[in-house]
Amino acid sequence: MDTPLELGNAFGISVWAALFRSRAIGRARSKAFAALRASELAAFVCETIAVLVKKHPASPDPAPTGAPRIADENARTDAPRGADTAAAPEGRRAVLLFLVLGALSGIAPFSIDTYLPALPSISRELSASASTVQLTITACLLGIAVGQLVIGPLSDRWGRRQPLIAGMTAFALSSLLCALAPSMWLLIAARAGQGLSGAAGIVLANAIVGDLHRGRGAARYFSRLWLIGGLAPIVAPLVGGAILQFATWRVVFGLLAAGGAALTLAATFGVPETHPRERRSRGSLMLTLRLLGSLLSHRLFMGYVLTGALMFAAMFSYLSDSSFVYQDVLGLTPAAFALVFGANSAGQLVLSQVNGRLLRSHSPRQLLGVALAICLAASVALALLVTTGATSFLPVTVLLFAFVATLGMVNPNVPALALTLEPGHAGSAAALLGVTQFACGAAIAPLAGIGGNGTAAPMALLIAVLSGAGVLVFLTLTRGAAPFDAE
Repeated sequence: MDTPLELGNAFGISVWAALFRSRAIGRARSKAFAALRASELAAFVCETIAVLVKKHPASPDPAPTGAPRIADENARTDAPRGADTAAAPEGRRAVLLFLVLGALSGIAPFSIDTYLPALPSISRELSASASTVQLTITACLLGIAVGQLVIGPLSDRWGRRQPLIAGMTAFALSSLLCALAPSMWLLIAARAGQGLSGAAGIVLANAIVGDLHRGRGAARYFSRLWLIGGLAPIVAPLVGGAILQFATWRVVFGLLAAGGAALTLAATFGVPETHPRERRSRGSLMLTLRLLGSLLSHRLFMGYVLTGALMFAAMFSYLSDSSFVYQDVLGLTPAAFALVFGANSAGQLVLSQVNGRLLRSHSPRQLLGVALAICLAASVALALLVTTGATSFLPVTVLLFAFVATLGMVNPNVPALALTLEPGHAGSAAALLGVTQFACGAAIAPLAGIGGNGTAAPMALLIAVLSGAGVLVFLTLTRGAAPFDAE
């Protein structure tokens, strides 16, 4: 591998060495691999069923008024190289870019999930309530939202590469500030800075994919990115749980600072400029605001954006309160919580790869609709279970697994559908997509803990309501979309 990836690999080896030194985490690791093998078997079954099901290619209906028309051949494969699509790297450069983009897309879940097992200990050390500690998640999410809204449009004017390098450098520094924070409110402020800078990795990874791929090609690429980015929610809580066996939560943020430095090197040597000067916007701030206004008025685009945002908020209801539910309500240890959390994320990773396979015979819109229906069914069943007082480990875990894993079919298809509708402004479109998702997540995260540490009802009800709203938006705002339009 090239030097940046060798550094990242060495960094990963050191983390796993820490994991193996802990007997409790060693047992959790073995069980996690067993869960992964079971998930892979489930993926094989799903793929086998997909092969047996008849294909249903839909006729190319006319595009709705106001929506850009994309040729059917571009919908089924990557768009031909032209004015709207940059030439993708090939060979080793393509592999390196894929690895770096995957790591960048996982920076947000890793920076949040790594310290989830430490939330109770942060609460005790800094003498703060559960809701106050959860403001560290809200601050990070708001920072990510604002950062994407600024960095995305700027990258349409300045290119992708330089803002990415600057953002990753700032992420490393803000993570170090988190590790040194002496009080809860300073920690919240440092987390906001961490989110602002980390936004560069998220929005620019999406924009770069939008520069290089279209339609089903983009959906397949986003699915493959989850092989790397999707590992973050699996590895992160295991790493956090392992660190807490022998160190404090401050070491977790020191680890994130080192990761930010590694990503700075990786972006410097592994990411080419995919938005050349001749394609960059040169307008004023008012022109940028008008562009964002036109995106907000695009019904199909906003339909996919809002659908993704609502499901993202449902996911963050789970993220922000799951550690309290599993440890305080269901009585799990931090190591056991890390195992369950990792298994849920493993299911999401496997279904994202199943999604890539199913794209050979089904459109992204069809797969998104099926995934939304499954998420709604699982979340409603969970809400009914919890509100009737039947809160026990097995049914809660199974239903949460069904919900979280199925998001692996939502996450790749939403950006592919949305970004393909706006091929000329991938940075601004990715920014609006990201800011809507993280703003919704930031607004919802504190609500999951509003009932205190002793109940799972607020989390379950929020997930069900948000999933229902996501399905409703999908059925109304994206109705009439041509089956292969933007797909």
